[in-house]
Parts: sequence; structure tokens; C-alpha cells
Amino acid sequence: MNEFPIIQTERLIISEFRDSDIPLIVEYLQDRVFSEMTSNIPYPYHKEDAEFWLKMSKEAFDNKTGYTFAIRDKNEKIIGAIGIHDRDDDKAELGYWLGVPYWNQGYVTEAAKAVIQFGLETLGLNKIFATHFLGNPSSGKVMQKAGMEYEALLKQHLKKDGVYFDVAMYSVLKNKS
Repeated sequence: MNEFPIIQTERLIISEFRDSDIPLIVEYLQDRVFSEMTSNIPYPYHKEDAEFWLKMSKEAFDNKTGYTFAIRDKNEKIIGAIGIHDRDDDKAELGYWLGVPYWNQGYVTEAAKAVIQFGLETLGLNKIFATHFLGNPSSGKVMQKAGMEYEALLKQHLKKDGVYFDVAMYSVLKNKS
């Protein structure tokens, strides 16, 4: 796939990031909750963090190892992000965040369903998985609503700020046996 895909859903446009998205990315990710509930979003979040993240995202696409999508409303305003990144052996990890003003409206679930379908059908993946910190059960609910099933509790799986965290893992398989 040479051109970055665009996925349309009922309420969303899921597409490539633009440099013009950087100010809103920085604005959304200033909320400390993102740093507390993810393993890789720093606080405070700076313009340089967003620029680096978009550069890494473009390199992943160019190297065919991942797709990091902007979640946009139908007016093309960015409201969050969702990504699917290859972990070899026909499996990939799903990750996402959504600006706080857009929480609890089903946007992440809608985007996750579309990206999971893209991964299984277009990319031919066999398994898509995602994890969440135990202190963020809402993320697990998103995973379930998107069709993922609880698979495991991964003990001390992530290290953040010198502390090890357990995470819950959910997954969806192309062919359930």
C-alpha cells in the first residue's frame, strides 16, 4: 500500500495526520490523564513530542510496520488517534487516545471497529491485540465493544517511571477456532 488509507465510518474520517494537526494534538494531550493511563505519552506534552510522534508514525507507514491514524469528525477536525502496529507473525497491536471533550460518545469504539476490520481484511492479520492499565477499565470496555475478548492479565508487563504495572490484554482473531 503506497498511499495512506482513509477509512470512513458513520461519524468519522480515519486518515493520515497532517502537520496542521499538531496544535490540537498538543492541546488534547496536555491533560495529565493521558500520561497516567498510557505507557508512552509524556506530561507535559510539547510541540516537539507531537512532531517526533508524527515523524515516527510516518516512518512506520513507510517501513510497512504500522498505521497511525487521526480520528476526525466529519468536518475533518482531529479528535484523537488510533494506530495498528505490526508485531510480526501476522499480528498487530492496537492503541488509541481521544481528546477528553469527545469521551463517552462511542467515537473510539467506532474507530476501533473500523481499524480492526482494516487490519483483519485489508492487511490480512490473524490477530489484533490491545492492552490497558488496570486503572483504566474504560479502555477495556472499548476493546470489548469493538469485538475483542479478554485474553490475559500480564503481570508487571509495563514499566513506567520506575514502577512495573500489570495490564489486561484483549484480542480478536481472524479465524476463531
